[in-house]
Amino acid sequence: MKIAFQMDPIGPIDITADSTFRLMIEAQERGHELYYYTPDALAYEEGRITARGWPLEVRRVAGDHYRLGENQAVDLADFDVVWLRQDPPFDMHYITTTHLLERLSPATLVVNDPFWVRNFPEKLLILNFPDLMPPTTIARDLATIRAFRARHGDVILKPLYGNGGAGVFHLPESDRNLASLHEMFTGFSREPLIVQKYLPDVSRGDKRVILVDGAPIGAINRVPAEGETRSNMHVGGRPEKVGLTDRDREICARIGPLLREKGQIFVGIDVIGDYLTEINVTSPTGLQELERFDGTNGAGLIWDAIQARRG
Repeated sequence: MKIAFQMDPIGPIDITADSTFRLMIEAQERGHELYYYTPDALAYEEGRITARGWPLEVRRVAGDHYRLGENQAVDLADFDVVWLRQDPPFDMHYITTTHLLERLSPATLVVNDPFWVRNFPEKLLILNFPDLMPPTTIARDLATIRAFRARHGDVILKPLYGNGGAGVFHLPESDRNLASLHEMFTGFSREPLIVQKYLPDVSRGDKRVILVDGAPIGAINRVPAEGETRSNMHVGGRPEKVGLTDRDREICARIGPLLREKGQIFVGIDVIGDYLTEINVTSPTGLQELERFDGTNGAGLIWDAIQARRG
């Protein structure tokens, strides 16, 4: 197959951790032809969805992990699969790419399905499953946020469309900075905030469960660094080997059919204790850590699912 990857610049990636790189390696080993471009090179041109980028070869050599062919413009309708793999922020630039890529369907398979990526932001899709999530409020109004905190005391405050642990604050009941933080966030953004009851179980880790076409294939545990609340690996969280619990499987059984129906082939959910906190569909990670800990070739299972959908 001809495969195009829409992603952030390939040069700085960590080849020992990056899930997109692992997907590329697996595709190349299966004999697929790779092409790479960055999101700003995507365009609509008189009825065609085009991109300007490069044919690509990858190899697992630190500092020399890719080779580019000649820069060229291509019609993405000529590709069998296009991967939507740039990282958030989930802003209007990101949303515009989903509108453009959506126009390639059904002849070209876009993974994950961009219509539902646009309509399933990480912290909003969980609202479909209120009994699985911790007490949560989404609001911009300070009085509403204060009332939630008065009910629950110890809370987590974060930007609704943030990622990678950026802007996440743990506000114990005694903390007096809520109004200041609200002032800061609303001063530079028109977006609401999300507030959740603090889950003490986070000290034992924030579990990332990976689902392929709606079915769980394994999990890794992300443990916060000393003195940190956030467990994201971007901010120093430590990945550890962990198994799936009965509760994890129950959560996956509830959400899996919807993900499969909506073309969300590669998904990472976040579970703290017994609670589902996020459903990550934009650019989930964790494939390489899972493979190291469990020997599970998640990239291979993802390509199997894609090939099954392509027939």
